[in-house]
Amino acid sequence: MTIETWLAFVAASAVLLVIPGPTILLVVSYALGQGWRTALPMAVGVALGDFTAMTLSMLGLGALLAASATVFTVLKWIGAAYLVYLGVKLWRAGAGLDVTARTDAAPVWRMLAHAWLVTALNPKSLTFFVAFLPQFLDRNADFLHQMIVFEATFLTLAFANAFGYALVASRARAVVRNARAVKVVNRIGGSLLIGAGLAAAATRGAQG
Repeated sequence: MTIETWLAFVAASAVLLVIPGPTILLVVSYALGQGWRTALPMAVGVALGDFTAMTLSMLGLGALLAASATVFTVLKWIGAAYLVYLGVKLWRAGAGLDVTARTDAAPVWRMLAHAWLVTALNPKSLTFFVAFLPQFLDRNADFLHQMIVFEATFLTLAFANAFGYALVASRARAVVRNARAVKVVNRIGGSLLIGAGLAAAATRGAQG
């Protein structure tokens, strides 16, 4: 794996993580209702959930990688198209976070478990990782090494992102509920996703 590939993965992951989804909505809902004390357990739960979904996806991709180069290449094309689809969908998304504050005093372990379940058991997470990760995998490099590096990188970013969202929601609630701010994030994120998908498709075509 080259440093350029890793940096591209970091940049793409950071963009994807900052875009509000079901997991972030859950984090924000707890933070709005119970304050900054939710930040750490929610961030840990999100990281564990992403670890579960990402590991399952990587193991499946590893099997495909070993079985057929053609199938893996086709999967990369599908993944590129999926990224474009996500970008268009995000660009057209409405502004504002539809989230209700959770005022029930949930214990730490319950918040952690809730974040893990929502993140790990969301079918879209598995689909996303299967579509996203092949864009950065090198068939000629050691798969286990790539798996460890990509997972460690993504989980670190996921933890920091969830922790940051929780702190912002608990300290600056007006920012989280600002429709214009969310719309800007959606438009920028959607544009970058579309660009990433088109870049991946162009790379596939050049290699073909």
